[in-house]
Amino acid sequence: MPIFGRRRSTDPRLAPELDDADLGRVRRQLSGPQVQGQLDISAALVEQLLQGAGTDWDRRTHRLAVLAQVAPPALAQVWRRRRPRDADPLVLQSWIDVAQARVAGALEDPQATVDRCRRAAELRPEDPSPWVALLAVHRMLRRPEPEMYPLCREIGARDAWNRIAHLEMLRYLAPEECGSHGQSLDFVAAVREAAPPGAPVAGLELAMLTDRYRAALAAGGVTALGARRRWGLPDAEAALERAVRDWPVPGFLRHAAGAADLNLLGYALGQAGRIREGAAVFRALDGMVTVWPWGLDGDPVQQFVFWQNQALVG
Repeated sequence: MPIFGRRRSTDPRLAPELDDADLGRVRRQLSGPQVQGQLDISAALVEQLLQGAGTDWDRRTHRLAVLAQVAPPALAQVWRRRRPRDADPLVLQSWIDVAQARVAGALEDPQATVDRCRRAAELRPEDPSPWVALLAVHRMLRRPEPEMYPLCREIGARDAWNRIAHLEMLRYLAPEECGSHGQSLDFVAAVREAAPPGAPVAGLELAMLTDRYRAALAAGGVTALGARRRWGLPDAEAALERAVRDWPVPGFLRHAAGAADLNLLGYALGQAGRIREGAAVFRALDGMVTVWPWGLDGDPVQQFVFWQNQALVG
């Protein structure tokens, strides 16, 4: 993740692509009007971008996740007509289905999305991204655990530390969905013990702690009043200590969404009352802002700027 030694920018800005400049250019292209002729051009750009990731599955899934937020379904349909036997148009359509379902609250045609995922997996068996999309579909459908773990094994055989897949399972195992606090803790502990330093799953524990903190705030009453004290518990303090020590070090976080994890760390330090420890985090970010978690408390850029100023004061 080349976040150090870059030309310094001046203004914090939303950057879903993070420091992937090629992804940013294609994302901006897709954000504009997409008439018929433009769809052909955009499909070619997306095809080139995904092919450019090669077998860097971490970057590939990051690019798919970002593109799915802005790509219209018609783009994938145009691309599929041009490349009827290619897996990539099917994969993109599946990720678009999931992204749109997150907004709408439900999948429009779950079976069609499942079929696209499985067909893409057949056409490109080495690629984990159809299986990651299928895992997200199963999570949305609240499928039972025995149906989830075979998908995890398929992903793990192709990309052992896939960041998005681990986050999907974390939320699936949360008490708000299909699991419990104990299951979440066991899952995170197992990943923490097995993952190599700086793996794409480095932020999994902080994501769990942030989710639990936000759930306590949402509960209201006495639970909300004591929410901040959660950051002072031994597991939370240890997680923050490890992250502050290692993550801002040049070259430690190499995965495509490493800057998203740094955003999470900056947020968590602020909520824990330790924001002054985040100076190196904000310097490394150089103004790259993610919607989550900053958007939990209002405008994400404004929240980022406020806490950045607190971290860098003096």
